[in-house]
Amino acid sequence: MADVEEVEVVVAHHECATLRVGDVFLKIDADQTRTDVEVEAMALAPIPTPEILWRKPPVLALAALPGTALGRLGEPSTASSAAWAAAGAAARMLHDAPLPPWPGRSVDEIAAHLDGECEWLITNGILPADLVTRNRRIAEAALRPWTPVFTHGDLQIAHVFVDGDKITGVIDWSEASRGDAMYDLASLTLGHEEHLGDVLAGYGTDVDLDVIRAWWSLRSLWAVRWLVEHGFDPSSPGCEFDVLRSRM
Repeated sequence: MADVEEVEVVVAHHECATLRVGDVFLKIDADQTRTDVEVEAMALAPIPTPEILWRKPPVLALAALPGTALGRLGEPSTASSAAWAAAGAAARMLHDAPLPPWPGRSVDEIAAHLDGECEWLITNGILPADLVTRNRRIAEAALRPWTPVFTHGDLQIAHVFVDGDKITGVIDWSEASRGDAMYDLASLTLGHEEHLGDVLAGYGTDVDLDVIRAWWSLRSLWAVRWLVEHGFDPSSPGCEFDVLRSRM
């Protein structure tokens, strides 16, 4: 690292920041509870994760993964169908692993959070009321009892790295917990519905497509306020607003 001439800011907002210095990522988080979860989840996960180089709170140093991200929300994915299927297989391996020792959110907690976000979207005129109401109705299918599995909790395609058709690792485990397997599958395919079949082929078991569609709506509805308040744009083409509009 002594020879590195440039520091790249990968993401930065008032809660946390991630910097890249050569082949090392430095994650700085004001809430060390999230880092505790990330470190333990990576130790428990049966799929490839970044190597932890060192931890000196509030900084966690991780080695860069080989390969490139499976894709980005709002952009076409150049990854092969086999790579998407490999991501589905990795998700299945995670979901079949022993549960982490800490719990996830209950259905009632998720529903209450969702209702609060929908109210905020309508009250502040962020989205038309009929759009919010329609997606809230679709999201209802996700709010049912499920058998908890080991979930990543934020399995978006930018967090899955591939080299050709092979998964080289999954990053950002701070939201890992016991949760609904369908949420991970929905997160992975959000905005990339054309690859859902590939993911499910790799996952290797029947799933309820209505529940995955419900999680697309739910995740998009409850993400908007956080994105806006942290300087991201959910109205960019192919992102959360477009996902919600596609349900109409």
